[in-house]
Amino acid sequence: MRMKIVVTGATGNVGTSVVEALARDERVEEIVGIARRLPDWQPPRTRWVSADVSRDELDFNGADAVIHLAWLIQPSRDDAQLRRVNVDGSRRVFEAAAAQGVKTLVHASSVGVYSPGPKDRAVSESWPREGVKSLFYSRHKAEVEHILDGFEDRLNVVRLRPGLIFKRESGPEIRRLFAGPFVPARILGHVPIVPLPARLAVQCVHSDDVGEAYRLAATDPDAHGAYNIAADPPLSPQDLARLLGGRHVPAPEKPLRVLADLAFRAHLSPTPPGWFDLGLEVPLMDTSRAREELGWKETVSAPEALLELLDGMKQAASAPTPPLKHHSRLEEVRTGLGVRR
Repeated sequence: MRMKIVVTGATGNVGTSVVEALARDERVEEIVGIARRLPDWQPPRTRWVSADVSRDELDFNGADAVIHLAWLIQPSRDDAQLRRVNVDGSRRVFEAAAAQGVKTLVHASSVGVYSPGPKDRAVSESWPREGVKSLFYSRHKAEVEHILDGFEDRLNVVRLRPGLIFKRESGPEIRRLFAGPFVPARILGHVPIVPLPARLAVQCVHSDDVGEAYRLAATDPDAHGAYNIAADPPLSPQDLARLLGGRHVPAPEKPLRVLADLAFRAHLSPTPPGWFDLGLEVPLMDTSRAREELGWKETVSAPEALLELLDGMKQAASAPTPPLKHHSRLEEVRTGLGVRR
C-alpha cells in the first residue's frame, strides 16, 4: 500500500514530529505539508504548500488521509482571528476533505475538549465534550469536535486527544506562547518555592510520541473514533515543583487566578487566565484505548518530556521552521505579547 498524506499545520511543535514519523514509514509515498509560512527544512518525500486554512484553497485530491493540526493559540487578544482559524478554518478543512474524496480525517483534538472532571481517577473518551468555558482554546476544541460529528457519514474520522505536548525544540515557542519574555530562563530548574493549587494535576507527552500516534491513526485502516494520548505518570503539584527544582507550597486558587488575570490585562503575560482554569478543571485521561487498539505507547515518560522542554527553554533551542525558530525577547516585547507570528 502506497499512501499520500496531507498535514495541515505541519511546521509547529506537533507538525514537525508528525512529518518525521510519516517520513520513517516507507508506505507513505508522499507527504504534503501545509503551512502559512514555508520552512527551511526538507524531510524525505515531503512537498510544502503555503496556505492559510481560513481563506486559501485547499487541495486534498489524491490524499488517502488528512491530518489536521492547524490551530492558533495566539493572537490571544484577538477573539475574531482565533475563531476564524480554529473554528471556521477547521470546518473548511473538513468540507474540503469530504468533497475531494479523502478516506480518513485525523483531527488534532485535545484534553481541553473535555468538560470539567475528576483528578483522582482517569476517564475514557466517552467523557462529555463541552470544554472549559472560560478559555477560548477549550471552547473552540469542543465546538470543532461537534462540527466534526456531522462529517462521520462521509469520512473515516479519527480524533486524537493528547495532554500537554513537549519537546526540546519547542521550548522557546512554548515559553513565548505561555510565559512571555519576562520569565528568565536561567531560573528554570532552580525555582526554590513553587506555589500551586493542591488539586492541580496535568498529563503531558513527548511530541515525537504524539507524532507516532498520528502516524498510526493515519495509516491503520481500523483506526476510528477518539483516542486519549498521554505519557505516564500524571504530574502532581509535588512532581511539578520537584522538576522545577524546588518545593511545592499549596496555594489558594482564587488569588493565583486574580494574579494571572492582572498580568494578562497589564500585557505582562500572553496567557489569559482561562489556561489556569483548564489546568484545574480538565479530567485525567485513561489512555487504554490508544494502547490496546491503536498500538501506541510512549517512549519518553512525562517527567522526562517536561525536563526536555525546560532544557530547550534554557538553551534557546530552535528548529528550521517559522514557529520553532528562536525569537529574541526584545522582539517579543517590541511586537507585543500574545500576537500571532
